[in-house]
Amino acid sequence: MANTLDFKKEYKELYLPKTEPTLIKIPEMIYVSIIGKGNPDDPNGEYKNAIETLYGIQYTIKMSKKGTYAPDGYFDYVVPPLEGFWWSDIETEMKNKSEYNWISIIRLPEYVTKGVFKWACEEAGKKKKIDTTKAKLLKINEGLCVQCMHIGSFDEESKTLKLIEKFIEDNNLIKDINNKRRHHEIYLSDPRKVEEAKMKTVIRIPVKNK
Repeated sequence: MANTLDFKKEYKELYLPKTEPTLIKIPEMIYVSIIGKGNPDDPNGEYKNAIETLYGIQYTIKMSKKGTYAPDGYFDYVVPPLEGFWWSDIETEMKNKSEYNWISIIRLPEYVTKGVFKWACEEAGKKKKIDTTKAKLLKINEGLCVQCMHIGSFDEESKTLKLIEKFIEDNNLIKDINNKRRHHEIYLSDPRKVEEAKMKTVIRIPVKNK
């Protein structure tokens, strides 16, 4: 593990913010992504299938070191946390989870090219028996954002969002949510292993100067 990159430890400013809002400029990164719609809590829903596919492709890339395919520039890494962009076609429907639109993503190392990604999708589909046709290689440059660590259940995020909104107002900023910039969350805790009150989620809101 000595030579294994852990993105969370290497880039703490991106993954381990304080529980008070801070302003940050996010660099360009690449991700494996799937876009979908529906309640993320539905055990038989589209979201659950998307997550399984994302991890299937991720681990195929990570474990390529044990096969015959060797991507140029390969280095071993700890698979980064699951992330998601969220929005609704109707603002008020953010209270109705069945109306959620989402892009689920997991960060990829920089050596993953279109060719490497295509190979990983084909390999994961064949060996893991998963449908990878909806998976896309996504490059995102988020830019200026306000982020904050939320501790607790997902249903209580409004408390942290209020802190973020006050920070935005106090610092002469405005929210810049649109078709290209979305409400962003990074999931540092596994709900199956961590009690709700202790779950950690990074909440990130795109902003611009007034």
